[in-house]
Amino acid sequence: MFDPSSTVLIPIDMQRAFDAPPWPRRWNPAVDENGQALLAAWRRAGAPIIHVRHDSVEPGSTLALGAPGNALRPGFEPREGEPLVSKSVNAAFIGTDLDLRLRRMGASRLVLFGISTDMCVSTSSRVASNLGWQVTLVEDACDCFDLPDPRGGTLRAEDVHAAHVATLGAEFCQVMRTAEAVQAIAGRAAA
Repeated sequence: MFDPSSTVLIPIDMQRAFDAPPWPRRWNPAVDENGQALLAAWRRAGAPIIHVRHDSVEPGSTLALGAPGNALRPGFEPREGEPLVSKSVNAAFIGTDLDLRLRRMGASRLVLFGISTDMCVSTSSRVASNLGWQVTLVEDACDCFDLPDPRGGTLRAEDVHAAHVATLGAEFCQVMRTAEAVQAIAGRAAA
C-alpha cells in the first residue's frame, strides 16, 4: 500500500499534440481513462500530484509553448495546489526543480505514467531511480508510438511498450496496472 502523504503521482506529457501528425500510431486507447482514474484516486486520498509538461524548444514542434498541441489533454489540467513542472528534454529531472520539490515535500515514492513509455516516461523513471527514488510505473496508463525499424520496417507500439516496461521493471522500478495503483493509494491490498 502507498502512504498518501509521501507517494507523489507524476503524470508526464499528457498533451494534445500526440493525437495528430506528425506523431505516428499509438497503441493504448485506454491511456486517458486510466490516467484520469489515477488522478481521481490521488485526489480522493489527498495525496500529492505534480504534473509534467514538455515545452519543446525545437523550431516547429507541436509541443512548443503556444502551439495548440502543447496544451494538456482534457481532464489532465492541474487543479489548485497541483504544481506543473515544465521540461524541454526527455527527463523530468533535467533542467527542472522536480527533484528539489520532491525532497522539500518529504516524498518517498513516485508513481509515474504518461506519454511516451519509451521516451520521457522511461527516461524519467531511470533518472528518478538513479537519484534514489522508489519508483512505480503504471504501465497501462502509458502509451507510445510505432517506430521506424533501422532495417526499413516498423516496430509496433505495443512491442516498443512491452520491451521498455520489461526493462524498467527489471532494473529501475516496480510495475503496476491502474487498478493496483488505485487500490494501493486507497489503502486496500490489491485483489
